[in-house]
Amino acid sequence: MRIPVPDEILPAAELGRVHCVGIGGAGISAIARIMARQGVEVSGSDDNDTPFLPALRELGVTCHLGYDASHVADADTLVVTTAARDDNPEVSEARRRGLRILPRSAGLAAVMAGSRVLAVAGTHGKTTTTGLLTSALLAAGLDPSYAVGGVLSATGRNADAGIDDLFVAEADESDGAFLHYRPHAAIVTNVEADHLDNWGTEEAYHQAFEEFAGTLDRDGFLVCVADDPGAVALARTARDRGLEVIEVGESAGADLRIHDLTLDGSTSTCRISRDGVDLGELRLRIPGRHYVLDAVAALAMGLRLGCAFDALVDGLGGFTGTGRRMELKGEVDGIRVYDSYAHHPVEIRGDLEAARALAGEGRVVAAFQPHLVSRTRIFGEAMGVALGAADEVVVLDVYVAREAPDPAVTGRLVVDAVPLPAEHVAYVDGLPAAAEALAARARPGDLVITLGAGDITRVGPQVLALLGGA
Repeated sequence: MRIPVPDEILPAAELGRVHCVGIGGAGISAIARIMARQGVEVSGSDDNDTPFLPALRELGVTCHLGYDASHVADADTLVVTTAARDDNPEVSEARRRGLRILPRSAGLAAVMAGSRVLAVAGTHGKTTTTGLLTSALLAAGLDPSYAVGGVLSATGRNADAGIDDLFVAEADESDGAFLHYRPHAAIVTNVEADHLDNWGTEEAYHQAFEEFAGTLDRDGFLVCVADDPGAVALARTARDRGLEVIEVGESAGADLRIHDLTLDGSTSTCRISRDGVDLGELRLRIPGRHYVLDAVAALAMGLRLGCAFDALVDGLGGFTGTGRRMELKGEVDGIRVYDSYAHHPVEIRGDLEAARALAGEGRVVAAFQPHLVSRTRIFGEAMGVALGAADEVVVLDVYVAREAPDPAVTGRLVVDAVPLPAEHVAYVDGLPAAAEALAARARPGDLVITLGAGDITRVGPQVLALLGGA
């Protein structure tokens, strides 16, 4: 559902009683939690009793299961998820009564009012980088508010209200939400075409990031990853407009440069230099080169804010991830099962590279669920090619969200592009079948990983149950 952003976004304290439609999702639950911590009376509804809801209920937030017009009660404002259906009864009731209705982006802007916003944007890596930055700033003695698209392992929460004036926010470009945040500073991890169902063309997608950079404070700054062509192009444009830009990465021209990168199982180690001067070692407890780039971007922002290098790297080194980002679900008989939100070819490739390092002598057994009809139509072949980095591949049909199904766009587009012998690739119907296929293929020493932004996250526990004989 598309809700227009109002010309004026009031601070959360001026919204009256707020009801959140889709409160169980990562984005809306974060907004609800911070509003509740700010003293706003909040309630909400969702179809599912998600892991985010118990913590909200502990704060006194009423969370209804299912949608009904009566849940709106005496609310003054609705904050609505983009996933809400057009015929949602709570939105219909709010419209009938003439209530203020805000999209998720405006709801987040309302809770950020009065803060110095540190926004984390990019096609890939936003959630992890937001988590890394939050962990680093906390270790450096700051107490920022934050809103992350997954649960931080360090705090067990996806959002909180701090006492400092800083607000670390994951800035989502999928629906243009990040254009409404007016940040002081921002990280852009990478820029590679995605969400073309909204933006239409690759050129329009890149233009949106240029517009985002133009919303930063003139005395603020932008951190970009110098190893990504899209981010480099954005950095060049921003610098030409007079904005301070800090580039990070392995590239020779990076302001904060990575040296001697070593990926060893579940750890990643490198040296960091600035202007040719060695600053010290960074050691992460998460695998994969792409996560090192995310961490160094967070490090650069922390250093620019005046934090000490040693404190920041301690915080980064203690970070063990967020939910659904290379998340270990369990182990049975020497078979480890991980879950990842990866849904774009670049993300699939990066997480399978990390999985390979984690697997050691074992094989990588992957299951993938394509997400969105439009994304599969455009990137289905590239998704299949990326999956070729695994030893065994199981593919499900497209998880349909926000769009109508298309009989011509199915998981078969992905399966047919996987560059593995046919006996190592399976196309299955439904989550139980995927779990059975993974359990049948896995053997001791292997690493099983489920990939996708849909409900494939439920498969990992099913695989563990099958392997354990439960």
